[in-house]
Amino acid sequence: MLIVGAGPTGLYAAYYAGFRGLKVAVLDSLPEIGGQITAMYPEKMIYDVAGFPAVKGQDLVDALGEQAAPFEPVYLLGHRAEQLVHGDDAVVVTCHTGLVVTAKVVLISGGIGTFSPRPLPAADAFDGEGVVFFVPRLAELADLDVLIVGGGDSAFDWAMSLEPLAKSITLVHRRDKFRAHEHTVQRVLASSVEVITSAEVTALQGNGRVESAVITAKEDGAQRTVPAQAVVAALGFVADLGPMSRWGLEQRKRHILVDSTMRTNLPRVFAAGDIADYDGKVKLIATGFGEAATAVNNAMTVIDPSAKVFPGHSSDSG
Repeated sequence: MLIVGAGPTGLYAAYYAGFRGLKVAVLDSLPEIGGQITAMYPEKMIYDVAGFPAVKGQDLVDALGEQAAPFEPVYLLGHRAEQLVHGDDAVVVTCHTGLVVTAKVVLISGGIGTFSPRPLPAADAFDGEGVVFFVPRLAELADLDVLIVGGGDSAFDWAMSLEPLAKSITLVHRRDKFRAHEHTVQRVLASSVEVITSAEVTALQGNGRVESAVITAKEDGAQRTVPAQAVVAALGFVADLGPMSRWGLEQRKRHILVDSTMRTNLPRVFAAGDIADYDGKVKLIATGFGEAATAVNNAMTVIDPSAKVFPGHSSDSG
């Protein structure tokens, strides 16, 4: 089995495929396993994974990697899948690096596909450093004046997480209403974070590295300058299936349609996790884990028609 995507769903699929006796390769364009978690919020706490009252993102990725490790999956990191050709008994995937992988089945678990951050217009004219789109390591912003731009969950989560570490935090949002979870919004409003609404960051200032930012009120154009040695542009990301959109997969709103067995419309190609879609879909990490097991078990019957879909319980196998 070739798994395209090394996020939580792909890592759990690597374990489950190994449990079912398959040789597994895991392909990802990023240089590390973990997908969006490792790239965007490794130090954030996750609260909706079964069995964990709370778990840090990177700790969850590490545990998933440890779970799969006994089955020795081959990790092909830094390779972006470009072309897929399916035949009667195999699927061939060619990467942008020239790597060619042939597998009996392919499981696409690429999250939202490739993702790129929405730009902060004020940063276009600023040549220095200090502007980031996510915070892989909170400690890197310790003792700094931090400016966070955005009104969604990421902006408020980072404000809450950085508040004990940063020298000061200012959060700017162009509207007076927020997209973030209400509970988190209330916690931030009750903290030392200064929240400025109906305003935009119109300029960044500094010599080589950002030192301050100009904030302009949308209603009357009034301006103020705040210190900022770090700017977190939490404006969201644009998702793109990239080359996968040309593989002939049936899609709906940049997602891959699957049936109840997680099969796509292409022979020997399955999908699971956030990239997969069907009526009633709920996008949770926990959902992806179940979809991964469903996909692997049904893929077994494609590889070996004599195999059973249900393998029995792991507690019976030792």
